[in-house]
Amino acid sequence: MTLKSTTERTVLQRLAALDSNTVSDALDFLGLPGATVGLRPLWNCPPIVGRASTVLLAAKTDTVPSAHLITPVVEHINTDDRVLVIAGGIEGISCWGDILANAALAKQVRGTIIDGCSRDIDGSAAIGYPVYGRGVTMISARNRVMQIAAAVTIEVAGVNVSEDDYVIADNCGTVFVPQAHIAQVVDLGERIARRQQVMLDAVRSGRSVAEVMHDSQFEAIRTEHA
Repeated sequence: MTLKSTTERTVLQRLAALDSNTVSDALDFLGLPGATVGLRPLWNCPPIVGRASTVLLAAKTDTVPSAHLITPVVEHINTDDRVLVIAGGIEGISCWGDILANAALAKQVRGTIIDGCSRDIDGSAAIGYPVYGRGVTMISARNRVMQIAAAVTIEVAGVNVSEDDYVIADNCGTVFVPQAHIAQVVDLGERIARRQQVMLDAVRSGRSVAEVMHDSQFEAIRTEHA
């Protein structure tokens, strides 16, 4: 394992020790976009932390047979840190299902995040494959939706997501972190987590919640040493 891959794995481990709320707070402090609304777990699945493999879809305009959407991306994955991030589909039309989930699991993909819908969600749940998105449908993508690009910057729930950006998703939603800012976001996230634990302990010990949650307590994080 190279030094670069070891460092990346350590970053993922540190990110996984946080949650989407804390990472969203860190992005807020830094004035960075990344937090989304509406991309929730589509079954009672575990959190996802990994790096984005982006897929862009669009409405299919012909009936010419072609490779099924997303299958070429899954075929080419060769590391165990990937999260499929999919955008550009049609409202109410599936762009994920249990056959793709089984293929992704075999490739050690960590999960899928869709700015849209999945079908066959029980099939994904049965194999323990995490799927996050806007909802569930039964309507197939076949002859309706096609893949037009991969490994490009896409817009997901109003956030621009590029190939290799970082992803964290849990019960509270989905957050993307630009790879150029991941070290800064993780460092700040760890400081926020420590400060929030101190605040929680203080409330449990009987201190005034108005005092503990005063804005000044959060602002202190900016100058707190890691």
